[in-house]
Amino acid sequence: VYGTIEEDALRRDFTVNALYYNIADFSVVDYANGVQDLEHGILRLMGDPEIRYREDPVRMLRAARFAAKLGFVLDPATEAPIAELAGLLGEVPPARLFEEVLKLFMGGYGVASFEKLRHFGLFEQLFPATEAALATEEEGFPHTMVLQGLQNTDARVRSGKPVTPAFLFAVLLWEPVRLRAREYEAQGMAPYAALQAASSDIIEHQLARVAIPRRFSTPMREIWALQPRFQHTKGKRPQRLFAHPRFRAAYDFLLLRAESGEADRELAQWWTDFQKQHAVPEPDARVEEQRSRRRRRGGRRRRGPATGGKGE
Repeated sequence: VYGTIEEDALRRDFTVNALYYNIADFSVVDYANGVQDLEHGILRLMGDPEIRYREDPVRMLRAARFAAKLGFVLDPATEAPIAELAGLLGEVPPARLFEEVLKLFMGGYGVASFEKLRHFGLFEQLFPATEAALATEEEGFPHTMVLQGLQNTDARVRSGKPVTPAFLFAVLLWEPVRLRAREYEAQGMAPYAALQAASSDIIEHQLARVAIPRRFSTPMREIWALQPRFQHTKGKRPQRLFAHPRFRAAYDFLLLRAESGEADRELAQWWTDFQKQHAVPEPDARVEEQRSRRRRRGGRRRRGPATGGKGE
């Protein structure tokens, strides 16, 4: 889009975004009193807030994100329409909202973003099942677990450690999954089957709001599915679980559950001690042989029928 610098300024979302640096005289060019808002820590939407939110509902998420990241407060006129217009996020493509969720929760200010989203009534538009679960928390730990998970994520980001969307979404969706699994168990379903069914239910409904690419939803499901296996601490089961490719993420998830009071702290400590006493086992030789055979079979090319030369 081409135009003058004044026209470009008017297209910005917030006044603090409409600041320009003049390299000729080293001055700040301000078309919307952005410097004043910056000095006072105010986030003010350009133009009529209701019209701007209707043009692009994601602006409401940006307002919450910038307020969380910068520690700013929203101008009253900027905040006022959000509660009424929050439902417009349902018109935004789920794939776009996935990217916005990553910006909100994986930038090092996830806790602040979570609190802002709930304050503005936006979190339930992104994670309706989780919001419902938070309203029925038991002894405080559903809310605590989400906060603890976000605190851990923020700490990893600040330390320069990697974070993964799979673990983030596993944390954000665990409470509705756990509660749904309990309902299935009450109907007579076996615990593991109940957990699998609950996982499918919650993911299916979540995808209608925020898309979760399969490369993240698959490990997320594995993290959940491994949780019951931590209960087995006898015989060869611990070693087999220890050898699972997703063990570390699932173990970290168990620790998070224990920290928030949802899982047994002694069980979490048992697995911590187990890791200190055991080396990561080598894969079963038979499994490796089977994989090798599959690779060899997959690499063969089928030869077509022999064809004769001239005269045939």
